[in-house]
Amino acid sequence: MLTALILIPLLAALLVALSPRGSKALPRWVALGATGATLVIGVLLFLQFDPKGGLQFVQKIPWVPSLGLSFYLGMDGLNVGLILMGTIVAFAAAAVSVDIQRSEKEFYTLLLVMVGGILGAFVSQDLFLLYFFHELALVPTFIMIGVWGRGDRRTYATFKITIYLTVGALIALAGLILLYLAIPGAERTFDIGAMTSYFQKHPLPAGDQRFLFGLLLFGFGILVSLWPFHTWAPIGYAAAPTANAMLHAGVLKKFGLYALIKVALPMLPAGAQNWMPTLALLCLGNLLYCGWVAMRQKDLNLLIGNSSVAHMGFCFLGIASLSLVGITGAIVVMVAHGLLAALSFGLSGYLYSQTGSLTIPRFGGLLQKLPFAGTLLIMALFAGCGVPGFANFAGEIMVLFGSWKSPSVGHWPVVAAAWGALVIGGVYMLRAIRGLLHGPMPTQWDSLVDLSGARRWPYLMLVAALLTFGVAPGLLTEAIRPAAEQIVKLATANAQKPVAAAAAPVVPH
Repeated sequence: MLTALILIPLLAALLVALSPRGSKALPRWVALGATGATLVIGVLLFLQFDPKGGLQFVQKIPWVPSLGLSFYLGMDGLNVGLILMGTIVAFAAAAVSVDIQRSEKEFYTLLLVMVGGILGAFVSQDLFLLYFFHELALVPTFIMIGVWGRGDRRTYATFKITIYLTVGALIALAGLILLYLAIPGAERTFDIGAMTSYFQKHPLPAGDQRFLFGLLLFGFGILVSLWPFHTWAPIGYAAAPTANAMLHAGVLKKFGLYALIKVALPMLPAGAQNWMPTLALLCLGNLLYCGWVAMRQKDLNLLIGNSSVAHMGFCFLGIASLSLVGITGAIVVMVAHGLLAALSFGLSGYLYSQTGSLTIPRFGGLLQKLPFAGTLLIMALFAGCGVPGFANFAGEIMVLFGSWKSPSVGHWPVVAAAWGALVIGGVYMLRAIRGLLHGPMPTQWDSLVDLSGARRWPYLMLVAALLTFGVAPGLLTEAIRPAAEQIVKLATANAQKPVAAAAAPVVPH
């Protein structure tokens, strides 16, 4: 089933690429069919997943044995929620792309490649595949913004996001290569589980762990928009076509967080212990500074983009806590934010297709003409500022509780995070609701048409998932807990363990 999850969108991309250029409807229907099939598989996998069963739905086929490389897929508590969220967002992104009216064939080909790469990255249990699928999903992002993007700064946004994410990916790649080379030749492998076992038995010298963890932290951190390397994200999402913003902000950006939890924490525990206080301070930049920037935005997409970067601060704070509750909460935030970002950018894209603008002061009273879309937008903005009942609240409160007594975080960053999330987020979200949807409506928007019929379903699906995991967060936390517990155990048990004498240094001294 995991192989099908990857192959269906990639084969559909090939079908679209080979389809006749004159057919405008075929690429869209193929994309809807392929993402719909992955959604069905994602739901089935989530329902059949046994939280106590460890790694499940495993498929492992040797590929290049001399390098320790294999086609190795599996699902555990760390990725089960992300896979479900990714399939939901992928289908929603394909469904809302009805506004694409030129080069449809190329657009849907890139969209499907992006979906296949995203899902492949999250199900891979081989380090090479993990990175390869991420890069496969990342390349279409640059092309889609450059070709189908919008706004006067589209070209600038394309170059900036390309430079930042390429640099981040290369820094992370350097760390992963050094990690792989640190294993002796006879035991060298890309199997993430085997690598973790090796480094737990033969921990690297503390100095090498600090260096390698720093490479992975800042490499993956740039991909996730860790402050102060975050400036590519808001302008990139503001210029991106709707489906691209939904997929990248909602799903692909979580790859860096997932890789830190899956790879860096258990393999480099001493490095993690050393870097966590720094990460706890840096994530305050996401929570506070980016929240203040969001308060000043007049463009809805820039507001949502800065809010998205601010939400990543909760994920980083949960990781920095190195606690079971904190890391579980971070993964819940990752799932919840993926659904929220897709909903928010989807609705802003619909508003832009109707009006040609996202400048908030130009609007007002839109709830009169768009009661359905406006209500969903209110729900999305409420979820964005942590209102109880949505999945975001469940994840964020877990992060705060998990971080409160963490020695690597301390009390005051948690207080600052709570203040930043509740006060600053509430201010800019409520301002946006008032500016867009309430008050007198300018007469120029009298011709607006609300969402109706089948066009409502992608948004309803995203809202339903947010509410389901908000009202019953145990559906996620119970699935996540055993795997998160193992990560915390590995990341903390050997932090003070004496380094084995046989461990070879990675960094020349």
